[in-house]
Amino acid sequence: MTRTAGMRTPLIALMCALLLGVTGCTDTGGDDAAAPSQMQGGTGPPSSGTDTGTDTGTGAADSRAEEDMGIPDIVEAVQPSVVTIFTEEGLGSGVIYTEDGLILTNEHVVRGNGDVEVAFADGQRVSGTVEAADAVSDLALVQADRTDLPAATFQADLPRIGELAVVIGSPLGFENTATAGIVSGLHREIPGSAATSQSLVDLIQTDAAISPGNSGGAVVNGQGEIMGISEAYIPPSQGAVALGFAIPASIASEVAEELRADGTADHAFMGLAPGPLTPRIAEQLNLEDTTGVVVLSVPPGGPADDAGIRPGDIITRIGDEEISAPEDLLAALRQHDPGDTVPVQLRRDATTQTVDVTLADRPADR
Repeated sequence: MTRTAGMRTPLIALMCALLLGVTGCTDTGGDDAAAPSQMQGGTGPPSSGTDTGTDTGTGAADSRAEEDMGIPDIVEAVQPSVVTIFTEEGLGSGVIYTEDGLILTNEHVVRGNGDVEVAFADGQRVSGTVEAADAVSDLALVQADRTDLPAATFQADLPRIGELAVVIGSPLGFENTATAGIVSGLHREIPGSAATSQSLVDLIQTDAAISPGNSGGAVVNGQGEIMGISEAYIPPSQGAVALGFAIPASIASEVAEELRADGTADHAFMGLAPGPLTPRIAEQLNLEDTTGVVVLSVPPGGPADDAGIRPGDIITRIGDEEISAPEDLLAALRQHDPGDTVPVQLRRDATTQTVDVTLADRPADR
């Protein structure tokens, strides 16, 4: 699995053998974004009915009854709203969020940089300042030294599987590149990603080509709205063919509004480190059923500790969501806000029980 930004190295490996954890261990990734709202940047408010559930976005179809534009028209309409971001280490892409020069991109595009250069589709280049960044969701805001810009419109609902998807960005440094495909899946999680990054859950999957340098760029629907922010891809070296992933626009705009407000974003925090329940671990715990996620550690004083969850417990459900991998746990928490109380079903020894966990705001050092 490879992040798309870059030009730092052709392929950036994200998998690692050591599980750093989701909610109780320090890492460089993200935990769980708060449930999406209808806030956005762009030319007008998104339609109502933000969808964070597990359906295929049929409500979105009702709110977008007009026919899709042709791909050339989509590119012509949206390309002016997509930029290239140059840093000391390489380059990535971004989307114009407000007319006064605020750019939305991935945090890993600008990581370690305070000043960047922003190149626009009309050829103009200006300086930019990283205003706020959130490693948890892998999103950041850059203020470009330019105004009167064509801000993009962000889609509020999830797309439908099979819907047109057009990717616009700067893959491998080729600025203003467009590729096209369809929405291949929703609510995707990259297996094993919880070990290194908590942002790689609840993603849109597309077969439109995404490559290094696309990170932070636009994935656009047939109406010319941003449906997602390009996030990652699985390279052909891993046997993949056209497997790209994007952060849903509703999540991206929610985080962007929080970053605009005070420079930070809130994320629900459960206070434990989960691990995959492998057959070997199940054998060590004398378990016949390998369904669920094993609790590796529970820092004292956190939400899980307060609820009585212990290391060695097996979490099988959070609310209505079944949990079979650490990435499932991240995705389930992403749909909640700090302060929410959620029922957590777990197995301990030979018994199954449900405890209520009151989620906290993720600490800055986690």
